[in-house]
Amino acid sequence: MRSRLQIDNLLDGKVASEADGEPGADVVCGLTQIPKTLPPKYFYDDRGSELFEQICELPEYYPTRTEAAILRRYADDIAHLTGPADLVELGSGSSTKTRRLLDAYSQLHNSSNGHLAYLPIDVSGGILEQSAYALLDDYPTLSVRGLVGTYERALDRLPPTSFPTRVILFLGSTIGNLTPNECDEFLDRVSRALNPGEYFLLGVDLRKPKSILEAAYNDSQNITAQFNLNMLSHLNSRFDGNFNLNQFQHCAFFNEKESRIEMHLCSQKAQAAVLKNLDLTVEFAAEETILTEISRKFDLDGMQADLKNKGLSPVRSWTDENHWFGVVLSQKQ
Repeated sequence: MRSRLQIDNLLDGKVASEADGEPGADVVCGLTQIPKTLPPKYFYDDRGSELFEQICELPEYYPTRTEAAILRRYADDIAHLTGPADLVELGSGSSTKTRRLLDAYSQLHNSSNGHLAYLPIDVSGGILEQSAYALLDDYPTLSVRGLVGTYERALDRLPPTSFPTRVILFLGSTIGNLTPNECDEFLDRVSRALNPGEYFLLGVDLRKPKSILEAAYNDSQNITAQFNLNMLSHLNSRFDGNFNLNQFQHCAFFNEKESRIEMHLCSQKAQAAVLKNLDLTVEFAAEETILTEISRKFDLDGMQADLKNKGLSPVRSWTDENHWFGVVLSQKQ
Protein backbone atom coordinates (compact mmCIF):
# COMPACT_ATOMS: atom_id res chain seq x y z
CA MET A 1 0.00 0.00 0.00
CA ARG A 2 2.84 2.39 0.80
CA SER A 3 4.05 2.12 -2.78
CA ARG A 4 0.74 3.70 -3.79
CA LEU A 5 1.05 6.53 -1.26
CA GLN A 6 3.36 9.51 -1.21
CA ILE A 7 2.90 12.52 1.07
CA ASP A 8 5.02 15.62 0.55
CA ASN A 9 5.20 18.38 3.16
CA LEU A 10 5.39 21.71 1.37
CA LEU A 11 5.64 23.56 4.65
CA ASP A 12 9.17 22.36 5.41
CA GLY A 13 8.22 21.38 8.95
CA LYS A 14 6.23 24.57 9.50
CA VAL A 15 2.54 25.11 10.08
CA ALA A 16 0.44 26.79 7.45
CA SER A 17 0.82 30.16 9.11
CA GLU A 18 4.53 30.08 8.40
CA ALA A 19 4.23 29.12 4.76
CA ASP A 20 4.89 32.64 3.56
CA GLY A 21 6.60 35.45 5.44
CA GLU A 22 7.32 35.66 9.15
CA PRO A 23 5.64 33.11 11.46
CA GLY A 24 2.40 34.56 12.76
CA ALA A 25 2.75 37.87 10.93
CA ASP A 26 -0.85 37.58 9.76
CA VAL A 27 -1.99 37.03 13.38
CA VAL A 28 -0.21 40.18 14.54
CA CYS A 29 -1.64 42.15 11.63
CA GLY A 30 -5.19 40.88 12.20
CA LEU A 31 -5.29 41.34 15.97
CA THR A 32 -3.80 44.85 15.93
CA GLN A 33 -6.25 46.30 13.42
CA ILE A 34 -9.79 47.58 13.96
CA PRO A 35 -11.96 45.58 13.68
CA LYS A 36 -9.87 42.58 14.70
CA THR A 37 -9.66 39.62 12.31
CA LEU A 38 -7.96 36.23 12.04
CA PRO A 39 -7.37 34.18 8.87
CA PRO A 40 -9.65 31.11 8.60
CA LYS A 41 -6.63 28.86 8.00
CA TYR A 42 -6.07 28.91 11.79
CA PHE A 43 -9.22 26.82 12.20
CA TYR A 44 -7.41 23.82 10.80
CA ASP A 45 -5.13 22.14 13.24
CA ASP A 46 -5.96 18.44 13.56
CA ARG A 47 -8.69 19.14 16.14
CA GLY A 48 -10.21 21.83 13.96
CA SER A 49 -10.28 19.48 10.97
CA GLU A 50 -12.06 16.84 13.08
CA LEU A 51 -14.65 19.38 14.23
CA PHE A 52 -15.28 20.53 10.68
CA GLU A 53 -15.97 16.93 9.64
CA GLN A 54 -18.57 16.80 12.43
CA ILE A 55 -20.11 20.07 11.19
CA CYS A 56 -20.57 18.50 7.78
CA GLU A 57 -22.82 15.84 9.35
CA LEU A 58 -25.09 18.28 11.21
CA PRO A 59 -28.76 18.42 10.19
CA GLU A 60 -28.68 22.24 9.97
CA TYR A 61 -25.59 22.31 7.79
CA TYR A 62 -27.11 21.84 4.34
CA PRO A 63 -24.06 22.57 2.09
CA THR A 64 -22.32 19.21 2.50
CA ARG A 65 -25.30 16.95 1.93
CA THR A 66 -26.68 19.14 -0.87
CA GLU A 67 -23.39 19.20 -2.75
CA ALA A 68 -22.96 15.46 -2.12
CA ALA A 69 -26.37 14.80 -3.67
CA ILE A 70 -25.40 16.80 -6.75
CA LEU A 71 -22.15 14.85 -7.08
CA ARG A 72 -23.93 11.54 -6.52
CA ARG A 73 -26.35 12.36 -9.32
CA TYR A 74 -23.94 13.89 -11.81
CA ALA A 75 -20.48 12.43 -11.10
CA ASP A 76 -20.68 10.14 -14.16
CA ASP A 77 -21.53 13.13 -16.35
CA ILE A 78 -18.55 15.06 -14.97
CA ALA A 79 -16.16 12.15 -15.58
CA HIS A 80 -17.35 11.64 -19.13
CA LEU A 81 -17.06 15.35 -19.91
CA THR A 82 -13.39 15.48 -18.84
CA GLY A 83 -12.33 11.94 -19.73
CA PRO A 84 -9.66 10.08 -17.70
CA ALA A 85 -7.82 12.62 -15.57
CA ASP A 86 -5.67 13.20 -12.52
CA LEU A 87 -7.83 14.56 -9.70
CA VAL A 88 -6.32 17.37 -7.59
CA GLU A 89 -8.37 18.46 -4.58
CA LEU A 90 -7.81 21.68 -2.64
CA GLY A 91 -8.76 21.34 1.04
CA SER A 92 -9.45 17.64 0.75
CA GLY A 93 -10.20 16.95 4.44
CA SER A 94 -11.59 13.42 4.77
CA SER A 95 -12.32 13.23 1.00
CA THR A 96 -15.84 11.96 1.76
CA LYS A 97 -17.66 13.74 -1.07
CA THR A 98 -14.75 13.07 -3.41
CA ARG A 99 -15.58 9.38 -3.30
CA ARG A 100 -18.54 10.09 -5.61
CA LEU A 101 -16.08 11.35 -8.21
CA LEU A 102 -13.53 8.62 -7.51
CA ASP A 103 -16.23 6.01 -8.16
CA ALA A 104 -17.10 7.62 -11.49
CA TYR A 105 -13.50 8.04 -12.60
CA SER A 106 -12.65 4.51 -11.46
CA GLN A 107 -15.25 3.12 -13.85
CA LEU A 108 -13.95 5.35 -16.62
CA HIS A 109 -10.33 4.35 -16.01
CA ASN A 110 -11.11 0.66 -15.60
CA SER A 111 -12.72 0.64 -19.03
CA SER A 112 -9.35 1.73 -20.43
CA ASN A 113 -7.33 -0.51 -18.05
CA GLY A 114 -5.87 2.55 -16.37
CA HIS A 115 -4.96 3.43 -12.80
CA LEU A 116 -6.50 6.29 -10.85
CA ALA A 117 -4.40 9.20 -9.57
CA TYR A 118 -5.57 11.45 -6.73
CA LEU A 119 -3.63 14.40 -5.33
CA PRO A 120 -5.25 15.73 -2.12
CA ILE A 121 -4.02 19.03 -0.65
CA ASP A 122 -4.64 20.01 2.97
CA VAL A 123 -2.88 21.94 5.72
CA SER A 124 -3.66 19.13 8.19
CA GLY A 125 -1.17 16.34 7.60
CA GLY A 126 -2.93 14.10 10.12
CA ILE A 127 -6.33 14.03 8.44
CA LEU A 128 -4.73 13.88 4.99
CA GLU A 129 -2.78 10.72 5.83
CA GLN A 130 -5.76 9.14 7.62
CA SER A 131 -8.09 9.71 4.67
CA ALA A 132 -5.44 8.54 2.17
CA TYR A 133 -5.13 5.13 3.84
CA ALA A 134 -8.91 4.75 3.92
CA LEU A 135 -9.11 5.50 0.19
CA LEU A 136 -6.31 3.09 -0.68
CA ASP A 137 -8.19 0.32 1.12
CA ASP A 138 -11.30 0.95 -0.97
CA TYR A 139 -9.79 1.71 -4.40
CA PRO A 140 -7.29 -0.98 -5.51
CA THR A 141 -6.16 0.92 -8.62
CA LEU A 142 -5.75 4.24 -6.81
CA SER A 143 -2.45 5.99 -6.13
CA VAL A 144 -2.36 8.99 -3.78
CA ARG A 145 0.19 11.75 -3.69
CA GLY A 146 -0.76 14.04 -0.84
CA LEU A 147 0.55 17.56 -0.44
CA VAL A 148 0.57 19.09 3.05
CA GLY A 149 0.40 22.81 2.50
CA THR A 150 -1.60 25.88 1.61
CA TYR A 151 -3.45 26.20 -1.67
CA GLU A 152 -1.02 28.85 -2.84
CA ARG A 153 2.11 26.78 -2.37
CA ALA A 154 0.50 23.59 -3.69
CA LEU A 155 -0.89 25.16 -6.85
CA ASP A 156 2.56 26.50 -7.66
CA ARG A 157 4.08 23.03 -7.21
CA LEU A 158 1.72 20.58 -8.90
CA PRO A 159 3.58 17.55 -10.28
CA PRO A 160 3.23 16.44 -13.92
CA THR A 161 0.00 14.60 -14.72
CA SER A 162 -0.32 10.86 -15.28
CA PHE A 163 -3.09 11.44 -17.83
CA PRO A 164 -3.52 13.88 -20.71
CA THR A 165 -5.57 16.16 -18.46
CA ARG A 166 -6.24 17.02 -14.82
CA VAL A 167 -9.21 18.28 -12.85
CA ILE A 168 -8.67 20.66 -9.92
CA LEU A 169 -11.49 20.21 -7.38
CA PHE A 170 -12.51 23.00 -5.01
CA LEU A 171 -15.65 21.74 -3.30
CA GLY A 172 -17.73 22.72 -0.29
CA SER A 173 -18.08 26.38 -1.35
CA THR A 174 -14.79 27.12 0.39
CA ILE A 175 -14.39 29.86 -2.18
CA GLY A 176 -17.00 31.75 -0.14
CA ASN A 177 -14.42 32.18 2.62
CA LEU A 178 -12.44 34.53 0.38
CA THR A 179 -13.02 38.25 0.06
CA PRO A 180 -13.71 39.50 -3.47
CA ASN A 181 -10.04 40.50 -3.89
CA GLU A 182 -8.82 37.18 -2.47
CA CYS A 183 -11.23 35.31 -4.75
CA ASP A 184 -9.91 37.22 -7.75
CA GLU A 185 -6.31 36.32 -6.85
CA PHE A 186 -7.24 32.69 -6.17
CA LEU A 187 -8.93 32.22 -9.54
CA ASP A 188 -5.90 33.78 -11.21
CA ARG A 189 -3.70 31.22 -9.46
CA VAL A 190 -5.96 28.30 -10.44
CA SER A 191 -5.96 29.48 -14.04
CA ARG A 192 -2.13 29.68 -14.06
CA ALA A 193 -1.85 26.19 -12.54
CA LEU A 194 -3.90 24.62 -15.35
CA ASN A 195 -2.70 23.90 -18.86
CA PRO A 196 -5.06 24.65 -21.76
CA GLY A 197 -7.76 21.98 -21.94
CA GLU A 198 -7.55 21.08 -18.23
CA TYR A 199 -10.51 21.50 -15.87
CA PHE A 200 -11.65 23.21 -12.68
CA LEU A 201 -14.64 21.84 -10.71
CA LEU A 202 -16.02 24.37 -8.24
CA GLY A 203 -18.74 24.11 -5.58
CA VAL A 204 -20.59 27.33 -4.68
CA ASP A 205 -23.21 28.06 -2.03
CA LEU A 206 -26.09 30.02 -3.56
CA ARG A 207 -28.26 32.77 -2.11
CA LYS A 208 -31.23 31.62 -0.04
CA PRO A 209 -33.43 32.72 2.92
CA LYS A 210 -31.61 34.22 5.91
CA SER A 211 -33.23 31.78 8.36
CA ILE A 212 -31.71 28.78 6.58
CA LEU A 213 -28.28 30.39 6.37
CA GLU A 214 -28.08 31.44 10.01
CA ALA A 215 -29.26 28.06 11.32
CA ALA A 216 -26.44 26.37 9.40
CA TYR A 217 -23.82 28.33 11.39
CA ASN A 218 -25.55 28.21 14.78
CA ASP A 219 -26.25 24.50 15.17
CA SER A 220 -28.15 23.10 18.14
CA GLN A 221 -25.22 20.89 19.21
CA ASN A 222 -22.81 23.85 19.33
CA ILE A 223 -20.24 22.05 17.16
CA THR A 224 -19.72 25.19 15.07
CA ALA A 225 -19.14 27.15 18.28
CA GLN A 226 -16.47 24.64 19.33
CA PHE A 227 -14.89 24.89 15.88
CA ASN A 228 -14.76 28.67 16.09
CA LEU A 229 -13.34 28.71 19.62
CA ASN A 230 -10.77 26.07 18.71
CA MET A 231 -9.01 28.75 16.67
CA LEU A 232 -7.96 30.39 19.95
CA SER A 233 -6.78 27.04 21.28
CA HIS A 234 -4.70 26.60 18.12
CA LEU A 235 -3.14 30.04 18.60
CA ASN A 236 -2.40 29.22 22.26
CA SER A 237 -0.62 26.04 21.27
CA ARG A 238 1.26 27.45 18.31
CA PHE A 239 2.32 30.80 19.76
CA ASP A 240 2.41 30.12 23.53
CA GLY A 241 -0.76 32.07 24.21
CA ASN A 242 -3.15 32.43 27.11
CA PHE A 243 -6.53 33.07 25.44
CA ASN A 244 -9.24 31.96 27.88
CA LEU A 245 -11.82 30.21 25.69
CA ASN A 246 -14.46 30.55 28.43
CA GLN A 247 -14.31 34.32 28.07
CA PHE A 248 -15.19 34.33 24.37
CA GLN A 249 -18.46 33.42 22.67
CA HIS A 250 -19.26 32.21 19.16
CA CYS A 251 -21.46 34.54 17.11
CA ALA A 252 -22.63 34.02 13.51
CA PHE A 253 -25.10 36.06 11.45
CA PHE A 254 -25.99 36.91 7.86
CA ASN A 255 -24.77 40.26 6.56
CA GLU A 256 -27.38 41.01 3.93
CA LYS A 257 -25.54 43.98 2.42
CA GLU A 258 -22.45 41.86 1.69
CA SER A 259 -24.45 38.66 1.03
CA ARG A 260 -22.30 36.71 3.46
CA ILE A 261 -22.38 34.87 6.74
CA GLU A 262 -19.94 36.30 9.28
CA MET A 263 -18.47 34.30 12.17
CA HIS A 264 -17.06 36.21 15.11
CA LEU A 265 -15.56 35.49 18.50
CA CYS A 266 -17.00 37.96 20.99
CA SER A 267 -15.10 38.95 24.12
CA GLN A 268 -17.41 38.60 27.11
CA LYS A 269 -15.58 41.25 29.14
CA ALA A 270 -12.72 43.71 28.96
CA GLN A 271 -9.58 41.58 28.99
CA ALA A 272 -6.11 41.04 27.56
CA ALA A 273 -4.48 38.02 25.95
CA VAL A 274 -0.79 37.38 25.33
CA LEU A 275 0.91 35.42 22.55
CA LYS A 276 4.46 35.13 23.91
CA ASN A 277 6.08 33.77 20.76
CA LEU A 278 4.82 36.78 18.83
CA ASP A 279 5.64 39.27 21.60
CA LEU A 280 2.03 40.40 21.31
CA THR A 281 -0.47 41.58 23.91
CA VAL A 282 -4.03 42.03 22.65
CA GLU A 283 -6.50 44.25 24.51
CA PHE A 284 -10.24 43.58 24.19
CA ALA A 285 -13.14 45.79 25.18
CA ALA A 286 -16.29 44.10 26.45
CA GLU A 287 -18.29 42.73 23.48
CA GLU A 288 -15.47 43.48 21.04
CA THR A 289 -15.21 40.78 18.37
CA ILE A 290 -12.69 39.02 16.17
CA LEU A 291 -13.95 38.26 12.66
CA THR A 292 -12.81 34.69 12.04
CA GLU A 293 -14.64 33.73 8.86
CA ILE A 294 -16.87 34.98 6.09
CA SER A 295 -18.96 32.70 3.90
CA ARG A 296 -20.16 34.54 0.81
CA LYS A 297 -23.28 33.38 -1.01
CA PHE A 298 -23.25 33.56 -4.80
CA ASP A 299 -25.32 34.00 -7.91
CA LEU A 300 -24.54 31.09 -10.26
CA ASP A 301 -24.54 33.19 -13.43
CA GLY A 302 -22.26 35.74 -11.80
CA MET A 303 -19.77 33.09 -10.73
CA GLN A 304 -19.67 31.60 -14.22
CA ALA A 305 -18.96 35.07 -15.63
CA ASP A 306 -16.08 35.46 -13.13
CA LEU A 307 -14.62 32.12 -14.22
CA LYS A 308 -14.86 33.05 -17.88
CA ASN A 309 -13.01 36.31 -17.20
CA LYS A 310 -10.11 34.23 -15.84
CA GLY A 311 -9.87 32.07 -18.95
CA LEU A 312 -11.88 29.28 -17.32
CA SER A 313 -14.75 28.74 -19.72
CA PRO A 314 -17.84 27.13 -18.09
CA VAL A 315 -18.62 23.74 -19.62
CA ARG A 316 -21.68 22.83 -17.57
CA SER A 317 -23.25 23.57 -14.20
CA TRP A 318 -25.56 21.60 -11.93
CA THR A 319 -27.80 22.52 -8.97
CA ASP A 320 -30.14 20.75 -6.58
CA GLU A 321 -33.92 21.03 -6.93
CA ASN A 322 -34.06 23.91 -4.42
CA HIS A 323 -31.23 25.79 -6.14
CA TRP A 324 -29.42 26.03 -2.83
CA PHE A 325 -26.04 24.91 -4.14
CA GLY A 326 -24.22 24.85 -7.46
CA VAL A 327 -21.36 22.87 -9.01
CA VAL A 328 -19.60 24.35 -12.04
CA LEU A 329 -17.21 22.58 -14.40
CA SER A 330 -14.98 24.97 -16.37
CA GLN A 331 -12.09 24.39 -18.77
CA LYS A 332 -8.87 26.37 -19.20
CA GLN A 333 -8.77 28.06 -22.58
